[in-house]
Amino acid sequence: MVETWYTPIPRLTGRKGRKVYVYLPDACMEDPEARFPVLYMFDGHNVFFDEDATYGKSWGMKEYMDATQTPLIIVAVDCNHRRNNGRLSEYSPFSFHDDFFGDVRGRGRLFMNWLAYSLKPMIDEHYPTIPDREATFIAGSSMGGLMTIYAVTAYNDVFGRGAALSPSVWVSPDRLDSLIERTDFHPGTVLYMDYGSREMQNHGEMLRHYMRIANALMRRGVWLNSRIVPNGDHCEACWEEQIPFLMQTLLYERE
Repeated sequence: MVETWYTPIPRLTGRKGRKVYVYLPDACMEDPEARFPVLYMFDGHNVFFDEDATYGKSWGMKEYMDATQTPLIIVAVDCNHRRNNGRLSEYSPFSFHDDFFGDVRGRGRLFMNWLAYSLKPMIDEHYPTIPDREATFIAGSSMGGLMTIYAVTAYNDVFGRGAALSPSVWVSPDRLDSLIERTDFHPGTVLYMDYGSREMQNHGEMLRHYMRIANALMRRGVWLNSRIVPNGDHCEACWEEQIPFLMQTLLYERE
């Protein structure tokens, strides 16, 4: 079951609401006493339903979760759809300049402060969650992938695991690398990170940037599961195919 509702992000939207999708596994109804890990996701409009997706193709996450009966709550927040780089601004931790997009003001910290310290407490209050950081995950693709790395790093007290698909690490790689190097990660921090082999050409020196960030994360003790997806592209259809890999990483446990 997927519930939808709207809530404002005061410092970003004023009183205007932002759409939130909440996936609840069948086990929520079957066992009222059960509690579940929570996965927060960026670009909520692209997560569950094709009719809501920007290009008419979603990740199909509901179908995967229902078919596998994965005991996990998913909270997916819609992005900023405004023109003039609204999404890029909210999904970038750093201000940057790009020849195509121009000057982009990074408001990722504002967005993450709201998600970690306003939305998460709301979700924990109203849904049967396990609120501990070890059971609190975050995931996204492209700029949402960049924000996932940022969240697991700068908000490591909140998010214990993450999945960054095709992360836009070409945005201010020096500042991202510096942030990772300064972070004292909690032991057992886990990150899944991948990039499609066919999308490497989309940005100059992308492989070098990807390897640099992956190496920085491992140097700081993050348990990293990194993949180059064979013939992988920058699209929802390809990211949907990676769901089993990221889910295995997020939920993997071995005593």
